[in-house]
This record gives sequence, C-alpha cells and structure tokens, in this order.
Amino acid sequence: MKKILGILIASASLAVASIDVKAQAPSDIPAEMNTLMTKYTCIACHRPNQRLVGPAYADVAKKKYSNEEIVNLIYNPIPSHWPGYPPMAAMKQVPKEDAMKLAVWINSLDDSPAKKGGATKAKSKSKKA
Repeated sequence: MKKILGILIASASLAVASIDVKAQAPSDIPAEMNTLMTKYTCIACHRPNQRLVGPAYADVAKKKYSNEEIVNLIYNPIPSHWPGYPPMAAMKQVPKEDAMKLAVWINSLDDSPAKKGGATKAKSKSKKA
C-alpha cells in the first residue's frame, strides 16, 4: 500500500511540474527572457548554462557573434557552427525586436576572459610579433 501511495504522489508531482513550463525554467533566466523563450519554444532546447538539445547560451556567447549575427542565426541556423548537436529549426516566427532582445541577453552571458580583457589578448599578440 505504501509503495502504491508513493508512486501516486510521485506521479502527481511530476504531472504538476510538467504542466507549467515556467516551473521547469531555471531561476537564472530573467523574467522577460523566460517569457520570450517560452513563447517561442527556445526553452525546450536551450538553457543559459546547461547543454540540452542545443548548446547553452553561455557557449553561444563565447563564440563572439554580434547581436545581428545571432538574430540571423535564429532565422537561418547554420548546423556546421555546432557539430555534435542536432540542427536547429529556423525560427522565422520570432519578431526581429524579440530576436534582438534575446541576442543581447545571450551575449551578456559571456564571462570569458577574452571579452573582459581584450587588451590582454592584444598584448599577447604584440609580444609574439
């Protein structure tokens, strides 16, 4: 009897959690971005710092795409940029304004030293010359 009750409680909890996509979204996604990612189903494949079906947005940011390049890649994905991942579907239904908001946020996730220390990168090149 306890086993059946445990299974029922676990099943009910899983069902409730899966009803609301926002309940599944990580807390490190700002509310506005979570709304956009949910509306356009980005959240089904991407997370800020976790690989799912697609790359983590922090990994996208490390590629140093411009905001405009990210918007273009939302509309016209290039699978060869991300070997080891399934090809992303073109998301042409995303309005450009919303795509740009997502792109700006994605690029804000880059905390790699190269972006913050651009001068260091330049110095290391000049030392080699």
